[in-house]
Amino acid sequence: METIVAVAVAVVAVVVLRLLLTRLRRERSRRKGQAVGESAPSPPESETAVFASGESIFAAVERPPSEYAVEASHVSKSFRDKKVVDDVSFTVGWGEVLGMVGPNGAGKTTTLRMLMDIIKPDSGEIRILGEPLREEMKNRIGYLPEERGLYKKITVSDSLRYLAALKNVRGRLANERAEALLKRVNMLPHKDKKVEELSHGMGQLIQFVVTILHDPDLVVFDEPFAALDPVNTQLLKEFILELRSRGKAIVLSTHMMNQVEELCDRVLMINKGRAVLYGGLAEIKARYRNNSVFVECDRLPESLPGVVGAKSHGRYTELFLDGRASPQDVLRTLLGLNVVVERFEVSTPSLNEVFLQVVKEG
Repeated sequence: METIVAVAVAVVAVVVLRLLLTRLRRERSRRKGQAVGESAPSPPESETAVFASGESIFAAVERPPSEYAVEASHVSKSFRDKKVVDDVSFTVGWGEVLGMVGPNGAGKTTTLRMLMDIIKPDSGEIRILGEPLREEMKNRIGYLPEERGLYKKITVSDSLRYLAALKNVRGRLANERAEALLKRVNMLPHKDKKVEELSHGMGQLIQFVVTILHDPDLVVFDEPFAALDPVNTQLLKEFILELRSRGKAIVLSTHMMNQVEELCDRVLMINKGRAVLYGGLAEIKARYRNNSVFVECDRLPESLPGVVGAKSHGRYTELFLDGRASPQDVLRTLLGLNVVVERFEVSTPSLNEVFLQVVKEG
C-alpha cells in the first residue's frame, strides 16, 4: 500500500514539474520576442474601428448595374374592382431623389409596395436595379414603410443587430455601423433602452437607422419626417443628401412640399391613382407659373407697356404681363424711367401651390 502511494506522489510531481518547465519556456520565448522588437498582439476584432473619423458611413455606388435604379412601366393595381394605381410610369436614376407626392388615398403607398414586391401589380412591369426584383436583391434595398414596426420588448442595440443580420450584416460590422449611426442621430445614450421606452420621435429615428444600416443602393422612404421635430428633421435631410452624394437612388414620399422642393431632383405627383405631373422640379413650376413678375421699387408708374394688371402684396407688387411682353422688357422700361428697383423676380409658384391647383383641377 505504501508503495502505491509513493508511486502516485511521484507521478503527480513529474506532471507538475513538466507544467512548470513548459510555462517557463513560453515566458522566456515571449520576452525574447519583445527584446528583438516583436510587435504586440493585435487587439481583438471587436476593438478595431470600422469607420475613421470624418469618413462617410456609406459606400459610393461606383458602377451602377443598370441605367436606372427603378423603372416602372404602365403599372396598375386594383382592389375589389377599384383601380388604386392606374397606368403609372416613372424612373429613378442613380444619385437622384424622386419626390412622390399626392393627396391621401392617391395611390402613393400602393405604388411603393409594388416597388418593394410586397404586392404584385395587375399589369405593367417594374424593374429594380436593372431586372425584376428577386429575393437576393433585397439586401441592396432599404425601405422605411409608413407603418412603423420595431420589436418593443428588446433593446435598441439588439433590435439593430437582429434587423441588420436579416440584411446579411453581422458581427463587428453590424455593431460598428449601428454605433456610428446612433451617434449621428444622438441616440447612442439610449442604445440599451427597450424600444417601448422611447418616445414616438425617438422610435422614428431608430426606424430610419434600421433602413440605412446595411448601406443600401436604393432607399425608399414613406413619410420619413412624420413625428420629428425641426432638429431631427434636419438630421434626416442631411442623411438623404449624403446618400444622394454617394450615388444612391432615393424615392421620397411625403406630404411636406417644402421638403420635396429642398431635397428632390424630380417629382411624381399622383392623384386618383394616375400620374398627373412628372418631371424636373423647375420645369413643373415653370409650367404652372403666372405670366407675372414681382417688383419692389421706390415708385411704380401708372401704366407700363406690356403690363395688363397689378396686385399689391404689401411691400412688393405683382405685375401681370400680356402674351407679348417679356419680364426683361418690363425691367428695361422701369430702368429707363429711372425707377429704383430693389427687387425684380419672375413669379414662380411653390410646389404646394401647384399641388393645390392640380388637385382642384382633377
